[in-house]
Amino acid sequence: MAAPDESDRPRASAAPSETSLDVLILRDPRESTAKCSLTPVRGFPGVRFLSWKHDRRFAVGERVLLHAEGELITDRDAGRPLLLIDCAWRRVPALLATCDGELTLRRLPRLATAYPRRSLTFRDPDEGLASIEALYAALAMLGRPTPELLAGYRFADEFLRRNPDLPR
Repeated sequence: MAAPDESDRPRASAAPSETSLDVLILRDPRESTAKCSLTPVRGFPGVRFLSWKHDRRFAVGERVLLHAEGELITDRDAGRPLLLIDCAWRRVPALLATCDGELTLRRLPRLATAYPRRSLTFRDPDEGLASIEALYAALAMLGRPTPELLAGYRFADEFLRRNPDLPR
């Protein structure tokens, strides 16, 4: 497995939830950390970041992968480690191609994003969420709502308001 580089070092910490999380985030370093919704959760207990490099392999183990083409996430997935791919939609296949492990693809139900996306080059999927929204929603759907994850997300209140059925 790839070793974290300097950009993967924890920058903040938060109080752990009642039970430990196991979330792995493979992040495309081409994406701006200033605009990244996940930047505030670096250092959060149970959340690890790996910086993607096209010439490296990443041993991710057995995980649930949040993916638009997966089956709907259900409580049967509870307790399983998560993998998030944090990159532009068009780059997902390239990042996934470097992952070694047993991945179970799961998708979230249709939710409304609060993140103001403005791609001038590519069209984002209509059901696309900011990465932090997807992480919070997945954990909430698995019976592990972790509101501390949203503490540094400036659109958190609006995201929760637009998705009143998400567990808090």
